[in-house]
Amino acid sequence: MNKKHLIGMLVVLAISGFVIFQELRTTPLHQLMQAASNLNVFFLILVLLVMVLSYVFEASIIAVLEHQKNEPKRSAWSFFRIPLIQALFNAITPMSTGGQPSQLVAMIQMGIEGGRATSILLMKFIIYQICVLFAYVTTICFGFHMVVTKFSGLAIFIIIGFAIHVSSILFLLAIMFAYNWTKNATNWLMNLLAKFMKKERVEKWRKETMEKIDTFYAEGQRLKRQKKKLIFATIFTIGQLLCFYSIPYLILLALNISASWISVTQMNIMIIMFMAIIPIPGASGGAEFSFQTLFSTFISSNLLLVLGMFLWRFTTYFFGMLLGILGWLFKPKKIKG
Repeated sequence: MNKKHLIGMLVVLAISGFVIFQELRTTPLHQLMQAASNLNVFFLILVLLVMVLSYVFEASIIAVLEHQKNEPKRSAWSFFRIPLIQALFNAITPMSTGGQPSQLVAMIQMGIEGGRATSILLMKFIIYQICVLFAYVTTICFGFHMVVTKFSGLAIFIIIGFAIHVSSILFLLAIMFAYNWTKNATNWLMNLLAKFMKKERVEKWRKETMEKIDTFYAEGQRLKRQKKKLIFATIFTIGQLLCFYSIPYLILLALNISASWISVTQMNIMIIMFMAIIPIPGASGGAEFSFQTLFSTFISSNLLLVLGMFLWRFTTYFFGMLLGILGWLFKPKKIKG
């Protein structure tokens, strides 16, 4: 990690700490300690275990896509550290831009050739985006009315986040299933931009975009031919998402609050869509605000709301950051395939 990454980590800690401190100012410390002592320890441990399980699922996706016959077997730790490192760099870079490059570095460190590592990550990205698209569309269709009814001000930001996500995913699917049309549409768009902008800049964008389209198309075709890997990687991706999306529900159970898993999970997915448009490392500030706003539906006590917000933030961000630091420090033995 360089100086920029350390600054990003400090930004996350500072903003999140400030937001939680502001909430704690009106909350007597002894009441907070009493509420913490009443936490359900079983579900509290289960929250952390499910978060770890989501990393296990993600590591399994990479292991499945990487596996080839007649190659030396790599250790479980070498695969498990990849999602941990991704969690660290997702948390400390704006809009999670550091996650993908950090995975690539981790895979090269374990002995996977750079071009092949890039190919594996692209296949993983394609599968993940397709699964996420289904989750987002389903949530908007069946759960968005809850937000519109109670929190109309936040609804517009969720819609913007949803539009950004879905447009990028649809573009990816268009490359896979309408390759020629996508290239023609891209050329038309670039020709249109050339009328209003410098041609040199537009041509640079055209070249870069076309290269990415060709790369995604090639990986999509390769993935279609590897049906067994595709099936297992999809199952593991669904498992990863279910674990991650279920964290707030388990936190409510740890707070001894009963709620509907479906309703809580829908709320959580919409929070994630909102956080995607916050250009601050770890979506600091906006994440705490959105949790407090949406989950006040299930938590009537301000004391428990603050405690739940802290547990959620720790589990989904700080816990991953701590594990990611360990993953970055303890490198596996490099085995070339």
